[in-house]
Amino acid sequence: MGSRHLVATVLVEPTVVEDLELRVMTDDLWLWPVRSAPVVVDGERMEFQLRRRLVEQRQGAWDDAATWTPTWIGFGDAWHEFGPDGNVQPSGPLPWAAHQRLWAALEEFGPLVRYRRRLSGIPTVATGDWPGLHLR
Repeated sequence: MGSRHLVATVLVEPTVVEDLELRVMTDDLWLWPVRSAPVVVDGERMEFQLRRRLVEQRQGAWDDAATWTPTWIGFGDAWHEFGPDGNVQPSGPLPWAAHQRLWAALEEFGPLVRYRRRLSGIPTVATGDWPGLHLR
């Protein structure tokens, strides 16, 4: 298994995606709408599948988010160490402070976001600008 980038998957009410992105940037967190994430092969399909899975898992509790924007929020350079080729070289687990900053930022948006307090790993391929997302 290749390197992975930890992200939170968040459904965001479309009118606040940009506001949330600006907010998380202040804590060196990165937000990408799944549809336009750097190297997602079929963004439209992945967005649909991810949204549907998240909404259906909550068995009616998140039905109001059925048209919201699925996003990934990852952790920037301040939270990781990178090797000379740009690959993430974690020196240990993600610091608890990173989790706290993420959850606090999401709580500020209250009913305009839906998320579970857990992270998942997304396969990465290094790029010049960012460790990158590469989903196959």
